[in-house]
Amino acid sequence: ISRMSERDHLIGALVEEEHTLESQASGEGLDQHEQARLHEVEVQLDQCWDLLRQRRARRDAGQDPDAAHVRPEGTVEGYLQ
Repeated sequence: ISRMSERDHLIGALVEEEHTLESQASGEGLDQHEQARLHEVEVQLDQCWDLLRQRRARRDAGQDPDAAHVRPEGTVEGYLQ
């Protein structure tokens, strides 16, 4: 399995888990552990999107996209939507 297909699988699994937790939250609600897990999944997905944007920007600027790196939660969660 290539690194890209591993990443695609991971992102797909995170999206599926996020949807499951969000559905549960709007139904029966989430306990403290599930709320923490939902936050963790949301942060991981935000980090994935941030990494993708970094890679695209580096490629567009003629730089090495592999030099992009995952930024910490405080950085990616501080962006305005």
